[in-house]
Amino acid sequence: MNSEIIILVVQIIAALGVVISVIYLGVQIHQQNEITKAQFGHSLTQRQYERYFATAKDGEFANFLSKDWSSDDLTDAENWRSTMFIIMCLVDIFDVYEKVEKGFVDKKHLDVRMNALKFGTMKTDKARSAWDFWKTTRDQKFINWFESEIYGEGQLNADDLLEQTKGGSFKASIR
Repeated sequence: MNSEIIILVVQIIAALGVVISVIYLGVQIHQQNEITKAQFGHSLTQRQYERYFATAKDGEFANFLSKDWSSDDLTDAENWRSTMFIIMCLVDIFDVYEKVEKGFVDKKHLDVRMNALKFGTMKTDKARSAWDFWKTTRDQKFINWFESEIYGEGQLNADDLLEQTKGGSFKASIR
């Protein structure tokens, strides 16, 4: 009888060890997922900050970005350069959208980028042409979402936003 009790106690201890190991493994996996998510978010933020910094330190680039890209006065090089910038923005949106959909990063990373594009970059004929070319690489769900955000309802109104910031509050106006 003593040996049966000892075997039973050993089995209970082994079962508890398995349960504790599974719980520990679950906690470790959760922590690793959170670390990975934070790393993706940091990487996206760093990528955006590098663009901001490049614009701030490069006066010629800042001057280029401030041009009216729908103007007929752009040189061939400026037209090409603006098209490449638009494509870079689209590829960035594709990447961030996929990471948000998979739960790798918070939606705020996507919102910041989309808000910047809504203020005019994607309103030019050049941007529309680039989008029409690149959208063939996307699924219909993304196409519907993107076109609704950029060309449909829910667009930011820059004049209303400016008026609100004068009053001390910064609430994006959605039209």
